Amino acid sequence: MATPVIMPRQGQSVESCLIGKWYKNKGDKVSAGDILFTYETDKATFEEESKVDGILLDIFFEEGDDVECLVNVCVIGAEGESAEEFKPKVSEVKSVASTPSEVTAGISVSTEKPVNVVEYNYSPDNQKISPRARRLAEKTNADLRYAIPTGANRRIIEFDVQAVLSQGHRRQIEQGDRPPVLSENVEIIPLSNVRKFIAKAMHASLTNSAQLTSHSSFDASDVIAYRESLKSLPGAGGKTGITITDIIVYAVSRVLLKHKYINSHFLGDKIARFNNAHIGIAVDTPRGLLVPTVFNAETMSLPELSAHCKVLFEKCKTGSVEPDLLKGASFTISNLGGLGVEMFTPILNPPQTGILGVCNVIERTKNGKPYPALGLSVTYDHQAMDGADSARFLKDMVEYLEKFSEKL
Repeated sequence: MATPVIMPRQGQSVESCLIGKWYKNKGDKVSAGDILFTYETDKATFEEESKVDGILLDIFFEEGDDVECLVNVCVIGAEGESAEEFKPKVSEVKSVASTPSEVTAGISVSTEKPVNVVEYNYSPDNQKISPRARRLAEKTNADLRYAIPTGANRRIIEFDVQAVLSQGHRRQIEQGDRPPVLSENVEIIPLSNVRKFIAKAMHASLTNSAQLTSHSSFDASDVIAYRESLKSLPGAGGKTGITITDIIVYAVSRVLLKHKYINSHFLGDKIARFNNAHIGIAVDTPRGLLVPTVFNAETMSLPELSAHCKVLFEKCKTGSVEPDLLKGASFTISNLGGLGVEMFTPILNPPQTGILGVCNVIERTKNGKPYPALGLSVTYDHQAMDGADSARFLKDMVEYLEKFSEKL
């Protein structure tokens, strides 16, 4: 009996995923455990394995298609077996109204030019469109104002664009609309799904919050000496792998609970203050910035926290992190010190009200003696707190870290 392969749901908030790459073709023989295709959410990439042996009878979506979760993507069965019953169902056909305001979802478009043309008034801001349909429209100058969406959730698909072209509706390109002539040395790279998400989130953050950043530094002598001391301990094991980031996360998890105004979410007309430290940590990955969450960080010892972070970071870098681990943080830490940054202004991750930037260690002098100074930058939402509130948190962080070995 044929077995359909559905698009998995990676987390409760994920509604659809993008097909990345197919590793099998229609008609190929597959075995249980073989990778069929990759798919990605707006934050991570996953591989879908075959659960059964058989022949890949049919493939319903191509690379680049945005597929709703739990919809059949392909079918595996015995050679010669039909896959027709597993094809994704298209919305029921409805008649075209005589006025634009009466156009509804699920309309089927004839490839013959109609007598009365209906203008749909497509807008990139209010209309979903599949990647394949968008590429075809850009290549052919199809006028999407006349596209009637037949895809799921009123999404324009490739068939709809082809229908527009068959009716002769193409955009008239004015001279002022023509793109500038590009040098042969310029490479045009489409934004990845992750990059689009980051761009949207960062713009929304700066648009919807009143952000201000305070800068300070602390004498990192004790932190550096503590890390060095771990190397000489007999049977230290994983302790030798403790990083500056681990130490900062540990310190934040302890100090944060004393400053709930910065361990909170600003919700417009109210503030949600957390009784636990759910700390997001910015991770640089080949696919872009990801921020996994260490939940209940205040309950972990330093070695436990360090080991937990290493697992999270590795999952992010390999693209296997679970979507539910990329949300729920009450506060975020971003460390650019390893890249030599001496000071920066981190951007909030709304609805969080605070984020800590960790900078590079530089040498400073106090009372004629040099010491290693590590910079800290706290960005906070001035809607949720005052500058003095942020300054008190930063002051406590400095005091905690300067006597870190005594706090363990």
